[in-house]
Amino acid sequence: MARTSPVTATTPGLQKVRAAYGAALVLVPGPVIWLATGQRPSRRACRVAQVLGIRHLVQAALTAAAPEPAVLAIGGQVDAVHAASMLLLALVRRAGRRAALTDALTEAALAAAGFSASGMVSAGLSRAVDRREFAGQ
Repeated sequence: MARTSPVTATTPGLQKVRAAYGAALVLVPGPVIWLATGQRPSRRACRVAQVLGIRHLVQAALTAAAPEPAVLAIGGQVDAVHAASMLLLALVRRAGRRAALTDALTEAALAAAGFSASGMVSAGLSRAVDRREFAGQ
């Protein structure tokens, strides 16, 4: 039985989740924000969510076109930076903190999925094990 690489096994699922999330943000940002935060969003928040949704749709398309480890890892890095920026926003701005924290968690999960799909996580763990064995531990 042929073994499927982590990249080809998990990438289609990640692309579908990302595309569905992006489409929801573009098409119905108000209800998505309300479901995530329990708060009625402003027009500005809806526009920002739509821009974010477009970014997710583009990222899903890019990873579908080139599901290579490097592309998936770069996508994970973009998501990780976004998550970090939302955590900083939550620290400095009380109004909208719930939305920022919700978005940070979502982006962190997508970053973890992207890193995992790229093989970056397993490769890093393998190198750590190899170093311990080399050091005689």
